[in-house]
Amino acid sequence: MIKHNIIGNAMQMLVTELSPGDEVYGEAGKFLWKTSNVDMDTRFGSQKHEGKSFLDKAIGTAIDMGKRTLAGESVAFVHFTPLGGDGKASFAQMIPGEILAMELDGSREMFVQSDGLLAAESTIDFDIALTKRLGAGAFGGQGFILERFSDKGTLFVGSCGNFLELNPADYGGTLHVDTGCLVAFEDSIDYNIEFIGGLDQKGLKNIMFGGEGIFFAKLTGNGKVWIQSMNVYSLSKTLFKYSGQRSAEDRTDLGGLLSNF
Repeated sequence: MIKHNIIGNAMQMLVTELSPGDEVYGEAGKFLWKTSNVDMDTRFGSQKHEGKSFLDKAIGTAIDMGKRTLAGESVAFVHFTPLGGDGKASFAQMIPGEILAMELDGSREMFVQSDGLLAAESTIDFDIALTKRLGAGAFGGQGFILERFSDKGTLFVGSCGNFLELNPADYGGTLHVDTGCLVAFEDSIDYNIEFIGGLDQKGLKNIMFGGEGIFFAKLTGNGKVWIQSMNVYSLSKTLFKYSGQRSAEDRTDLGGLLSNF
């Protein structure tokens, strides 16, 4: 477990307190500040490739770089290690929102939206996972690739807006969530999509004019789900609107529908 402080309200930043033997890594571009005794090392591959032959290490590093790119992260992760005593390293998001610290005990995996990683303890393994269903990947708002974290340690995830923690089991076993507001969920949760409405008049009105597109994210099971209060794509669309310009999408009455393609 990494000691840390999360500072701020609407635009939070993370300060990790590193003791000798501690190490954290983060996505390139999200580093904020550090004490001078904290070593900064940009790595393309993970430490699990150490000790392997040159060819095996090169192949493993290339695979790691490809996984990060597919997940929407930077090609390399930046690692921070204190030298000669305690040190601090700080990170911040690129959008306004909260930071959530998750403690993984090795008994579960955590799935996170693309580009959701802020920082993690070096004992946390980063990988990617394909969505199990074609429809969920094509229309679920998260794409075909999710970030998957496992092993023991502290994981820090960022949101757009505020976090809300839910459990589908507390609400009859299933939740419908805006596809752009799903941030993370435990591996006990089944992730799929569901049509917002049918082909009757009510369903067509919901799809064409409801502003939510065609699908909900459907989450089923007993486990933790984290959603964010703000859809980053809706935020960018709103900022564009108030910039004095209108996108081609906004010049139609089908903005919510077209946002899914």
